[in-house]
This record gives sequence, structure tokens and C-alpha cells, in this order.
Amino acid sequence: MKEKMLFYTRFERFWHWAQALLVIMLLLTGFAIHGGGSLLDFGSAVELHNTLAWLLMGLTAFAVFWHLTTGEWKQYTPTLEKAADVICYYTKDIFQGCEHPIEKRTDRKLNPLQRITYFSLKVFLFPLQIITGLLYMYSNNLDGKVSLETVAFLHTAGAFAFLAFLIIHVYLATTGETVASHFKAMITGWEEIEVEDNVR
Repeated sequence: MKEKMLFYTRFERFWHWAQALLVIMLLLTGFAIHGGGSLLDFGSAVELHNTLAWLLMGLTAFAVFWHLTTGEWKQYTPTLEKAADVICYYTKDIFQGCEHPIEKRTDRKLNPLQRITYFSLKVFLFPLQIITGLLYMYSNNLDGKVSLETVAFLHTAGAFAFLAFLIIHVYLATTGETVASHFKAMITGWEEIEVEDNVR
């Protein structure tokens, strides 16, 4: 049977949408800096990009504190258990109307692929963007100790990785019971999930 449950807290929803907005704006201003076309001139794009970067770093620091103090960091612990089943589901079974192989619960919100992906984002991609961004931002103080070409390449590669994640994330968000059900859950916090009859 299905039961409506509060799945995402106010902070989780705020963090999700604020992070999404900041990442999208960083992508747009970053590509503008690289000559990708923009309503902003180069100087304004750089200034806005840097401001957005500081905001994202502040949000990330607060999110890390929240995850550590609430114990929600455990949701991101990587696991390969049933990962093959999830891959099979998204590449084949979903198109045949099969049920998702992982039961969603408030204490286990993420499937194995999500855990691996989000863990990688938090441990590798976010730090890469922060470190290379700060190196580039303060390059005048480095006295040529770091190759700016390498820093710029790594930062841009990270941006394309974020863009790829964003596209895949939005697509997978449409694979709920309805196209909008996952979006609605991340707005309201409530989601209908399958529970056993004796769990109330």
C-alpha cells in the first residue's frame, strides 16, 4: 500500500533549489566568460561568476554542517548492493513498466547509483571546482607557481561534468509515477511511497 510521507525537510528543499539555481547561473556566467554568448560583458560576467561562487561555497559549508549534525550524511554512503539492478532498471526495465528495484524509505532516500553519484560530486567534483576556482581567482598572488592553463582546463572540464550531471538529473527526475511527481516532492516535501501493510 502507498502512504504519503514527509520525505524532504525544508532545509533539504531550500538547499536543493538554491544549489540548482547557483550551479545553473555559474554555468551560464562561466560559459559567457569563455565567449559563449551572454547579455553580460566579460567584466560583469567575471564579477557575477565570482559572487555566485562565494554564495555556493557558503551554501555548501552550511549543508556540510547540517548533514554532519543531523546524521543525514549516512544517506550518501556509497554501496554497490543492487547497483546492477538499478542500472538494468534505468536502461531496460523502466521502458517495460517494471517496478523500481529499490524500495524508497525516509531512512534510505537514495538508490545505489544516486549514492555513488552524489558522493562523487561532494568528494571530487565540488572540491575540484572550488580549488581550481580559488586558484584562478587569486592567480595574481601565486607568482607563476601554478599553470593557469591547467587550472582553467580542469575548471572548465568540471563545469562540463556539472552540466552533464544536470541534464541526466533532470531527465531522471521525470521518471517517477508521473513526469512531475519527483519535482512536486522536492517542492512540497511530501511523497507517496510503498509501505508494508503493518507499517503505519
